Amino acid sequence: MMKRNMVGKLICVIQLIFSATLMGVIYTGGMVPLKYQILAGVILLVLLAGAFGLQFLKNKAYLGGIVISVLVSIGCLTGIFYLLRADSAMQKIGGATYKTDNMVVVVKQSCTATELKEAGNYRFGKQTAADQDNTNLMVDKIQEVVGREINITDYASVQDLAQALLKGEIEAAIYNEAFDGILNEAIEGYTDQVKILYQYGIDTKLNLEKENTVVDDAQPYSQDTFSFYISGIDVSGPITTNSRSDVNIIATVNTKTKQILLTTTPRDYYVPLPNVSGGLRDKLTHAGIYGVDVSMDTLGELYGIDIQYYARVNFTSLIKMVDTLGGIDVYSEYAFEARGCSFNKGMNHMNGEQALAFARERYSFEAGDNQRGKNQEAVLTAMIRKAMTPAVLTHANELLAQVSDSMETNMTQEEMASLIKMQLNDNASWNIVSTNAVGTGDKTTCFSMGSMQVYVMWPDENSVAQISQKMKQVLNGETITE
Repeated sequence: MMKRNMVGKLICVIQLIFSATLMGVIYTGGMVPLKYQILAGVILLVLLAGAFGLQFLKNKAYLGGIVISVLVSIGCLTGIFYLLRADSAMQKIGGATYKTDNMVVVVKQSCTATELKEAGNYRFGKQTAADQDNTNLMVDKIQEVVGREINITDYASVQDLAQALLKGEIEAAIYNEAFDGILNEAIEGYTDQVKILYQYGIDTKLNLEKENTVVDDAQPYSQDTFSFYISGIDVSGPITTNSRSDVNIIATVNTKTKQILLTTTPRDYYVPLPNVSGGLRDKLTHAGIYGVDVSMDTLGELYGIDIQYYARVNFTSLIKMVDTLGGIDVYSEYAFEARGCSFNKGMNHMNGEQALAFARERYSFEAGDNQRGKNQEAVLTAMIRKAMTPAVLTHANELLAQVSDSMETNMTQEEMASLIKMQLNDNASWNIVSTNAVGTGDKTTCFSMGSMQVYVMWPDENSVAQISQKMKQVLNGETITE
């Protein structure tokens, strides 16, 4: 009997260690409010006292204590595993402060070279309109690899460079892979006619200083009020790689008044790119080519605000997030079909693939990209509402694990944990209001596409001013409506 009780007491000691470890992980994770920490601590203490006390009884009740200890220890181990995995996922997603430019050497599909060293005698070409720092670094890297100075011809734009490659004027082109989207717009089937011979990633620190907001009379930036830029990129590869931004949404957040203003700006908005285009106008989507910080600065200048945070998601992450949430309920203003999916006017329950089809469609609507922006806001609103429900907490760990490879943000793990803690503590509902900028379609040249005439949208000044005013109201704690 004594030996059995000693085994039971030893198991209780193990239970104590696991319980203390769990409480330590909960405390250091920063996601659980104090009241729930106290409750968890009391429950664990009571279970420990009960299991330990049963070991002193002379009948077989001590076996019940052993069972309690084993079950509690397993529960603690499970909790420790999931909390640590969630913390690891948030650290992987958060704190992103750099961008990656994937510089490439591209040759025609018919080229027989299989590695860069074989191209030392090739005629290379590069463009001079933009991205010169990265291009010069790439030239140095190429010369280092081939062991000699290469023959380079300059071209005024990346389109001229690509055309020169296809015409045989040069045998290899050097540029940022982020320009592929532009080249496919300018040259039909471009990527099918070329192949990448060599690529080199260049990491650059983002300019992401958190400054005071500059909206007139608005409260300065604080943890209670902030602006969050959500960028949906048009690729499914590494999330850190620069790419065009097809979805551009600003979430203006006031955690005190529980208000979120979601603002969609059309991808074709015709705006200057600060510190890039020299005052010339370009499509908003092209800002992403030069980095998420350029997109943030462009939108910040447009609306007269400072944007402190960003999140970049690709289309893969949207599917994963919606499916992990168990689907979402989205309101559609129209009945339409897209990508093999049918949507009714009114509320639609969607899985990840359906949500992606809904968010990307624009040709079914007379308003085109403006309606697509509204649909993207509707999807995002549905996701936020679902994520705010207590039921989703059972999937929170899985959600973070699923998107850790396809999402990044400059919000730190501590800041994300603080927001989760706040929501768990308040369990409050949020007033989510959506708005979208409008404009007038036109065809003209833009900075990133040289002399080529492309579709753009001139911003409507009244629309921009009204949105800026709404942002100011949210930051100042005033109630807004649709």
